[in-house]
This record gives sequence, C-alpha cells and structure tokens, in this order.
Amino acid sequence: MTVLVTGGAGYIGSHMVLALKDASRPVVVLDDLSCGFEWLVPEGVPFIKGDVGDEALVAGIIREHGITAILHFAGSIVVPDSVRDPLFYYRNNTVQSRGLIETAIANGIRNFIFSSTAAVYGEPERTPITEDMPHQPISPYGTSKLMTEWMLRDAAVAHPEFNYVALRYFNVAGADPQLRSGQSFPRATHLIKIASQAATGERPHMEVYGTDYPTADGTCIRDYIHVSDLAEAHLCALRYLEAGGKSTAANCGYGYGYSVLEIIDAVKRVSGTDFTVKLAPRRAGDPAVLVAGNERVRNEFGFVPRRADLDLIVGDALAWERQLQTVREKEAQLEAV
Repeated sequence: MTVLVTGGAGYIGSHMVLALKDASRPVVVLDDLSCGFEWLVPEGVPFIKGDVGDEALVAGIIREHGITAILHFAGSIVVPDSVRDPLFYYRNNTVQSRGLIETAIANGIRNFIFSSTAAVYGEPERTPITEDMPHQPISPYGTSKLMTEWMLRDAAVAHPEFNYVALRYFNVAGADPQLRSGQSFPRATHLIKIASQAATGERPHMEVYGTDYPTADGTCIRDYIHVSDLAEAHLCALRYLEAGGKSTAANCGYGYGYSVLEIIDAVKRVSGTDFTVKLAPRRAGDPAVLVAGNERVRNEFGFVPRRADLDLIVGDALAWERQLQTVREKEAQLEAV
C-alpha cells in the first residue's frame, strides 16, 4: 500500500508526505527539484530526483517500491507566467501528466489523485463555486489543469479498474504547525507568503495587483485553505478511492473568502508589523472572486477542516518564515567565518 507522491519536495507535496507518514502509510517521493527542496523530504522517506514524464523511471519506481496509488502534485502554478509562456505550461503540466497517467495504468495503478485548481472555472457565474459549474479557464494554467482532468476522465472510462480524484484547490496557505515544512520557494507568488516576507523584512514592500475589481474594497477575494487541512483532504480522498469510490472531482476550500486587503490587514495584525504596501495594475488571468462550494469533499470524503481560522493560517505562515530567516542568518554567519 505504498504511495508515490510526485512533487513531494515542494510546498503542498511535502505536507502530503508528512500527512502520509503521520498516518503510518509508506511513501516514496519523486521530484525534479525545480521548485522543491530535498531537505523538505522527511528522514527515512525514499527520494528519487527525476521527471514525472520519464516513463521508464516511473515504471521502475512502481515496481521497486510496490506502489499502489499515485498522488500527483508536480507542475507549474504561476498564472501570469502561464500567460507569458503558455507552451511551457502545456508541456510541463499537461504533456508530462499524460505520460504519468499512461505509465500508471500500464503498471496496474488503480488509484490516482490529481492536484488540480479552481482556475478551471475561470470567471464563475456565481459563488460559492460548485463542481458542476461551467469550466471556462481564462489562463493557460487553468486550461493545462483542465486538460489533465479530461485525460483522467477519458482514461478512467477506457480502463474501468483505474479511478481518480481531481482536487480543485482554491488558495493554499500556512505551514505545518510543527514547522517541519512550509512555503520555501523564494519567488513564490502566494499572497500570504509574500505578506509574511514583507512582515519579516525579507521584502522591502509588497504589491496589490488591482484595486478596481467588483468587490467591496476593489481587490480580489479568495478562499484560503490551510495546507495541512488540504493534505488531510487528500488522505480522505485516498481512503475514498481505496474503499471503492468512483472517479470524481471535488473543490478544496472553506466556503468563504477574504479580500487581498483583508489578508494584508490580518498579516499586519498577527505579526505586529506595519509594512509598506504599493498598489499596482491588475495581473492577467486573475478572476475577481473565487470561493469554494465544499459539500462534496465534506460529504463524500468525510473531510473535516481543523485549521479553518485566518489568524491561525497567518500565524503558521509567519512562524515558518521566521524559521527560514533564522536559518539563512546562521548560514550567512558560517559563510563569513
């Protein structure tokens, strides 16, 4: 019953590895380290550096470690980057996933969980967003993920023994409460990460992209889910599949949202720091409001959020950022000796 986690040295993937390990599930990590860090992989967990599209490599991992399920987190996630370089996103997210899915099916994998996104909905016609609403992505990122969902859907029809869950994330934030992992990529675009860097002095300021959206304060509204809760949702989805559940997609969020300015106020309040905020034009591909309808993940998978509190999410993110800062300072001191 060993689980392969692709992208397991990245932000969300590393929290998934911790959740599996805490649940006493054998786990193996495959990551190319383009955005991840090997030191985020817990001691004792086998790590393979490589590409999810390398079919011979993945087939060998499945056979060697007795893999029975794959949780697929590897991919690129920056919406504006996808607008600037769409073909890279279609290769890295869609083409690579196609190879992974084919290898999984060819090697007898029955359960597959895919890291998808709320970006598949584009500009939703109403909120909260439910899974049956139209899928009209407005960025290549969202389209690249939706195309992978389509491949999974069609593959599951052609191969009835193969089942999947596509979990559509809203905004992921926070860090492991035990500070074993957190968002560590220095150029991350996550709002709470950026605000935490501004609060701890890692950034001289932060920017707000767009103040003319049709919302109460003119800034985008997003549904923020704690990364540890998101990992728990994946565990629930895995148990669902292993109990014979049928292929489906489900939203992962709390069902309510906060504006960009509300998030900044929360980070300032929790950190006790009044950092500089600059206003900037809108970014391409950003919908005004994304809030999850989460009845499916709760009712069908039995998911119960445990850290659904904004100050808790911000506090965990800040604690991780301060830990990273301390590590960097110690490394700088050692280099100066």
